[in-house]
Amino acid sequence: MAAELTSRFADALAFAFEIHSGQTRKGSDTPYVAHLMSVAALALEHGASEDEAIAALLHDAIEDQGGMLTREEIARRFGPLVAHIVEGCTDADTIPKPPWRARKERFLSGLAAASPSVKLVCAADKLHNARSLVEDYRSIGDELWHRFSGGKEGTLWYYRAVADALAENKTNPLVPKLRLAVAELEQLVASAEIKMA
Repeated sequence: MAAELTSRFADALAFAFEIHSGQTRKGSDTPYVAHLMSVAALALEHGASEDEAIAALLHDAIEDQGGMLTREEIARRFGPLVAHIVEGCTDADTIPKPPWRARKERFLSGLAAASPSVKLVCAADKLHNARSLVEDYRSIGDELWHRFSGGKEGTLWYYRAVADALAENKTNPLVPKLRLAVAELEQLVASAEIKMA
């Protein structure tokens, strides 16, 4: 059954636009809110409730826009469930962020025990990111990896690890698509490395 979207969703979209205003996707001029809308759309297309869709719009708010103060604002405006989902999708709530690899490993270790709602929003986020990586890699090749703290090896490891962790939940409809996107990225990279060898 499709989610009934109310003015809460519209309010969340306006809040996401407000707090991410001026932010762009790494290495591009694309407004960051485009990613947030894409993640919410993927979640809604795969059975998300309104709370899950709102969390999808706000999934990077704690991490990128204010830490725990932002979490409190999300809870106040949209309720504790939305705040819980957003917090579950957050790998750091402080600035500066902890070292990249340790932060990602800690996030992965919590993913197995995360709620289905967190896993749905996380899968939507990672699927949109993985598809963007595939598209960007086709356009600019290995230049892409300069955008990411983990570089080529770390980024590929992380997306494979997230896909594998989420695959344990057989009911998440986004996981097979995420696994395909990650496999496509890995295949593109492997093919390019063979050509260069």
